[in-house]
Amino acid sequence: MEFFLYQIVARVVAAYLFFDVSRFLWRGLVERKLSFEQHGFMERLFNVPDWVTHRDTHPFRYWFLFALEVFTLLACLVVVIFGWWVPDR
Repeated sequence: MEFFLYQIVARVVAAYLFFDVSRFLWRGLVERKLSFEQHGFMERLFNVPDWVTHRDTHPFRYWFLFALEVFTLLACLVVVIFGWWVPDR
């Protein structure tokens, strides 16, 4: 039963993070900037400072942060599809 609850919680949290990160990336592509502002639940939870990275003025930082967010998006997608692996004790 415990393993089943791990799977449900992990997939629900990963699905929420997938939606949140994909919305963040889409907004970053459209506006040509990545802005970490205190709007979402995860930003409030982790207390991310308010700062903006523009694509034209800071291209390396913009694409580096974009790549990190894409990696997070793919990790969330893997957890949603395959679930969470819990080692045997």
